[in-house]
Amino acid sequence: MAFVAIDFETADFGRDSACSVALVRVEGNEIVAKTHALIRPPRSRFQFTYIHGITWEQVKNQPTFGELWPEMAPFLSGADYFVAHNATFDKGVLEVCCLKAGLQPPPLPFRCTVKLARQVWRLPSNKLNLVCEHLNIPLKHHDALSDAEACARIVLEAKKMNPLKSTLRAVRW
Repeated sequence: MAFVAIDFETADFGRDSACSVALVRVEGNEIVAKTHALIRPPRSRFQFTYIHGITWEQVKNQPTFGELWPEMAPFLSGADYFVAHNATFDKGVLEVCCLKAGLQPPPLPFRCTVKLARQVWRLPSNKLNLVCEHLNIPLKHHDALSDAEACARIVLEAKKMNPLKSTLRAVRW
């Protein structure tokens, strides 16, 4: 089984405003590859710098999503699914960015580590930073690469819960 954890940071409320993306590939029970890139979004207005620290100055000379994604897409080869924390958000960003760039979105299904954490650990809150704290996973929150790697590690921790019976198959996530 192989999967790819994905995380986007966006510049504004538009799902087409990806300004950072990270992919972390897992094969079997280990992280085998990571990639991260800054993206020049379609607008120079940045509303979420206070969250992720990325500014227009940092991305204005970076490739657009349409220029970047074809270089990253081979990273998905042979993967069975994506994972993301609050997968609906990252799936939406990926789909809208692909649509706006005239690209076909990858056919991989998304699985959500919020749902996974909720069902496996039953924590009072399933925010990424709190799940990571509970599992002792290092996190630089709202850094796309750190967030994607944390998602990958959450899945790997869930797999460790009961190696004889696949925890992941028993959970609807």
